[in-house]
Amino acid sequence: MSAEDLRARILADVEDFSRENWPARPFIPGQTPVPVAGRVFDHEDVVSLVDASLDFWLTTGRFAERFERELAGWLGLRHAVLVNSGSSANLAAVSALTSPKLGEKRLKPGDEVITCATGFPTTVNPILQNGLVPVFLDVHIPSYNMETSRLEEAVSEKTRAIILAHTLGNPFDLTSVLNFAEKHDLWVIEDMCDALGAEYSGKKAGTFGHLATISFYPAHHITTGEGGAVVTSRPDLKLLVESFRDWGRDCWCDPGHDNTCHKRFGWQLGDLPAGYDHKYIYSHIGYNLKMTDMQAAVGLSQLQKLPVFIEKRNRNFAFLRALLAPLEDRLILPEATPGSTPSWFGFPITLRETCPVSRQDVLKALERNRIGTRLLFGGNLLRQPAYRDIPRRVVGSLANADRVMNRTFWVGVYPGLTEEMLAFVSDTLESVLEGRATL
Repeated sequence: MSAEDLRARILADVEDFSRENWPARPFIPGQTPVPVAGRVFDHEDVVSLVDASLDFWLTTGRFAERFERELAGWLGLRHAVLVNSGSSANLAAVSALTSPKLGEKRLKPGDEVITCATGFPTTVNPILQNGLVPVFLDVHIPSYNMETSRLEEAVSEKTRAIILAHTLGNPFDLTSVLNFAEKHDLWVIEDMCDALGAEYSGKKAGTFGHLATISFYPAHHITTGEGGAVVTSRPDLKLLVESFRDWGRDCWCDPGHDNTCHKRFGWQLGDLPAGYDHKYIYSHIGYNLKMTDMQAAVGLSQLQKLPVFIEKRNRNFAFLRALLAPLEDRLILPEATPGSTPSWFGFPITLRETCPVSRQDVLKALERNRIGTRLLFGGNLLRQPAYRDIPRRVVGSLANADRVMNRTFWVGVYPGLTEEMLAFVSDTLESVLEGRATL
C-alpha cells in the first residue's frame, strides 16, 4: 500500500476508535459531574489531530497557516497570529505596543494602562512585565465588566492604553471605552479569551480594538488544548506580534521558509555588519510562543463547530436564567451589556446581602452534588498576595471588586451540559437557599 493509502486507513480506524471510546452516557443527578467547562469534541477533531501528527511537522506548519487564515476570516479581520496560550497572546499583544518601530506611540516603562480590578491575572500581568503601571477601576455588577463611569478620573499625563476582558463572554461597554480612547489617543486591546463569538452593535467582539487576544484552552469556546491567538487588521501590528512571538527576530519568514523579503543578505540594522543574515537579526527582546501544527489541526476542526457551540452556550444560559428567576430576591443574576449579544462562557451569580446562606455553604452544597463552581477568578486582584506591592494607581474604593471577591461565583453553561443537568443545578441552588439541603 502507498503512504497515502495507509494514511487513509489509519484515519478511518481513528474515526472508529473515537466513536467507540467516547460514547454518550446517561446523566445521573448527584453522581454524574456537572463541570463549569470542558472540551467538547468529536471524531473529526481526533482525526484532524492524528492527520497532523502523521506529517511529523512538530512546529507551526500547514494546519497553523490555514487556521490563522480561517480564524481571521471568521472574525472579519486581516490577520491572526497563533501562540501557545491566551496568556501568551496578552503578553505578545502588550509587548508589541512597546516596539521602538511605533515611534512616539510606543509604550514605555512608567506609562499607565487602564484595566479592571477583577480581571484575570494574565490580562494584567503583561502590563507589569513590560514595566508599565496598571490603573485599576472597579467592576460593574451584574455585567461583571469594568465600570466605565469613572474613566475620566483615571486619566493622567502618563495614560497610554486600555486592556480589558469581555468578562465570561459578556462584552464590555465598547461605546464608552472607544470614545474615551479616541479622545485621549489610547491603544485598546480587547481580551476576548472568554468571549469568542460575542457581538456588540452587531459586530464581533475582537474587531473594535487595535489588537485582540483569544484563548483555546480546553475550557474555552473552541480548544487546541493549550493555545491562543492575537488578531488585528493592522499589518504593522501583526508583524510586531509575530516578532515578539518568534524570539524577537526582525525576519518575517514562516518556519521552513527563507528569503521572503528577497534580500536576506542585504540588510544593515543596529551595529551589525552590512549583509548580516536577516534570519538572525533581532529587533525586540522576544520569546518563543509558537503553537504546534498538531494543536492548530484541532483548532481548525473546532472552528467549524464554533457557531453551534455559541448557540448552545447562549441557549443554556437563557434556560438556566429562566429557572433561577424566582430566586432573584436572594441572587443577583447576570445581565448582558446593553447593545451586546454575549457568547456566554459562564453564568455568574452574586449573593445578595439578604441571602440567608453564605457563599461557602452554597459552594460546598453544589460541589457535594458534583456541580462544578468557580469564583470570578482572583476577585479583587489587589487583595492577592502577588499584587500587594506592585506599582499601580487605583480609582475609587473598588467596593464592587470586594463584593465580587466575597459574594460571587459562577457555574457552567458550556455545550457539554444538557437541560437536565442545568435543571439539577437550579434545583440544588433552590434547595440550599430554602434550607432543605444538607450543609
